[in-house]
Amino acid sequence: MKYLVNVTIQNDKVIPLELDDVHSPKTVSQFIEKLPFTVDLNVWGDEIYTSESPISQPEENAKTPVELNDVAYWPQGKAICLFFGPTPIGEPGQITPASPVNILGKIISPDKAILNDADGTSAIFTLI
Repeated sequence: MKYLVNVTIQNDKVIPLELDDVHSPKTVSQFIEKLPFTVDLNVWGDEIYTSESPISQPEENAKTPVELNDVAYWPQGKAICLFFGPTPIGEPGQITPASPVNILGKIISPDKAILNDADGTSAIFTLI
């Protein structure tokens, strides 16, 4: 099943997401159940990752590397990750999380300029 979620950053910028439970159904289900929730944002390379989210799931078909514009859950840090491009680790041309992540969906209409506004702010995740 697919779900539309908005990530609204403190400065009123919105990152639209499409979640799909095909890869990690238990993680997506818990994500939707916990909405809305507010977290702090950090930027690592071209990845936005959150402070600890209310989701608590083990690895579920976890993978690394990931694809461009993937939305994922990082079980080790209970964080949501938005992959706009490469991270500081991994091989050139690969998008490598710190450790394997559960794929939740995709960023819709990605705009890397959001990386300049996200670090150190908070955001609310809401179901559309």
